Amino acid sequence: MRMFHSTRAAISSDACTAAFGYRPLIPTPRSRVGFGFSMEQSSSPLFFKQRQRQQHYQQLTCQASREVISTSKDVALVHGVSEMIVGVLGGGQLGRMLCQAASKMTIKVMVLDPLENCRASALSYDHMVGSFDDSATVEEFAKRCGVLTVEIEHVDVVTMEKLEQQGVNCQPKASTIRIIQDKYLQKVHFSQHNIPLPEFMQINDLEGAKRAGELFGYPLMIKSTSLAYDGRGIAAAKSEEELSSAVDALGGFDRGLYVEKWASFVKELAVIVARGRDISILCYPVVEIVHSQGTANVKWKIRECATEVAYKAVSSLQGAGVFAVELFVTRDGQILLNEVAPRPHNSGHHTIGSCYTSQFEQHLRAVVGLPLGDPSMNTPAAVKYNILDEDEGEHDFRLAHQLIGRALTIPGANVHWYDKPDMRKQRKMGHITIVGPSLGNVERYLANMLKEGSLDDKSADAKECPSCHSCNK
Repeated sequence: MRMFHSTRAAISSDACTAAFGYRPLIPTPRSRVGFGFSMEQSSSPLFFKQRQRQQHYQQLTCQASREVISTSKDVALVHGVSEMIVGVLGGGQLGRMLCQAASKMTIKVMVLDPLENCRASALSYDHMVGSFDDSATVEEFAKRCGVLTVEIEHVDVVTMEKLEQQGVNCQPKASTIRIIQDKYLQKVHFSQHNIPLPEFMQINDLEGAKRAGELFGYPLMIKSTSLAYDGRGIAAAKSEEELSSAVDALGGFDRGLYVEKWASFVKELAVIVARGRDISILCYPVVEIVHSQGTANVKWKIRECATEVAYKAVSSLQGAGVFAVELFVTRDGQILLNEVAPRPHNSGHHTIGSCYTSQFEQHLRAVVGLPLGDPSMNTPAAVKYNILDEDEGEHDFRLAHQLIGRALTIPGANVHWYDKPDMRKQRKMGHITIVGPSLGNVERYLANMLKEGSLDDKSADAKECPSCHSCNK
């Protein structure tokens, strides 16, 4: 039984320097788990450009404050940051963490989720019990909100389009959700915007799959166009003889399938990108996922290119919010876009404790229309450890409880438990973030936390990867 999963990610050294004015230190290969990063100030021209943009946002904030406290009878008073109710389609752990971020700014978050005791329910301003892919329910929910956003992309996009036509403020836009929902449509969209991708084509029958194999060679990656995430909806055919079984494993051609040329990648990267309602865009530092022992080491040019691809990808979409851009680095140094999530993501969970503005606060700022916050790091080093279930039953809960107990004795450690009622294989149950004065310091704390108890070394080579290649959804 292997229950705990961790990944290591390193913040892009020179991309961070270029984009944010900080340079991370490269992690040492001593630790098999977690990810860490350390940063120092830089005088990059791009850094000053970004700072000037942020200073401009700060000026706008001050101007807004002066208007709010005006005694003019023509100006409505706003109590707090915003009185707008943010409606979230979905009430899982991402919705829960959005509610936590909202509480700091007293922003009201209302969630729509079919589970009466969904993860976000206890922390939300209000919870409407109902399906977020049911048209009538979503329409009724939207009447109670000032802006509508998502914590999961598998929602009723037709209804969102209808609501937008009626004047409902949806962020990001329904057109973006539609593109992201269909993985093949997503590939087509990004290819039309000259964003580098693995070669791909749609298939409708076995003959089409065979033609793809002749064109792209084997192994061949076959993917579902919808409901494909966290490793689901993907099958590999190593030869023409395996095509039929791979297609059957995905539910057949009626489900909607496409193929991708096998990407012989050496690294997986991710960038959290925030886009404001004023079309301003800020990128968090590039992160890398490492599934087993080794040093996270990506050249600054690759990190810079990854940031540029992520920026361009999000620029091609419509609406505000936080986006997670997942990327491949090939053996010859190319950056290829894998996919984009139009919401906060597991790869950005570390930002809660390691950045000036967490991805969750940033998402709320963006959809409400507030200035975007500073995405740079506020600590010299940080490590995040994912708690995943590899089995089921009370035994795993006891193991998790023991790990959390040890984490609570560590300086700089913060436990995030998602309060899910039961465990299922590969289910994300929580995460632990440790911050400290150096990478070596936080890695030692993490190693001490993990060496006690019955955790086995295989936890470092988990196949599942946190959604950004630094942490997961």
